[in-house]
Amino acid sequence: MSDSLHLFAGSEQEQMAQGAALAAAMGQRPLLIFLRGDLGTGKTTLVRGLLRGRGYEGPVRSPTYTLVEPYEFPGGELFHLDLYRLVDPEELEFLGGREIFSGAHQMLVEWPARGEGWLPEPDLEIRFAHQEQGRELLLTALTEKGQAVIRGLS
Repeated sequence: MSDSLHLFAGSEQEQMAQGAALAAAMGQRPLLIFLRGDLGTGKTTLVRGLLRGRGYEGPVRSPTYTLVEPYEFPGGELFHLDLYRLVDPEELEFLGGREIFSGAHQMLVEWPARGEGWLPEPDLEIRFAHQEQGRELLLTALTEKGQAVIRGLS
């Protein structure tokens, strides 16, 4: 089962708008989304747009050094993780991983390959790639919940 959707962002503002559209398509349902791409492809920019789309007005930082940033919303928490600095996937246990990855929250995980073997399978994967005039995003649904998100964006 995999539906996919190609998106293109010609600017940071367009990538933020795509994040806001993603927030609307996600709704309140718990989801695990993997964000894959090289440094500077706009993973955190998309997350910032998603959080703004959910009404969050505070600062949105990449959790490169903290590894996890929680955001509280009516209807539940959203966790943004950046595993770039993770040395061993078992470190997720010490970050409260069992609770965070219980399936009850919305989760956005940058650099998920660093947590391989420990992380559950995602509902949706977004691959980011540099293009000459912007960024290409490839969204791939891996579950029915992921498919519902793609349908909501199409």
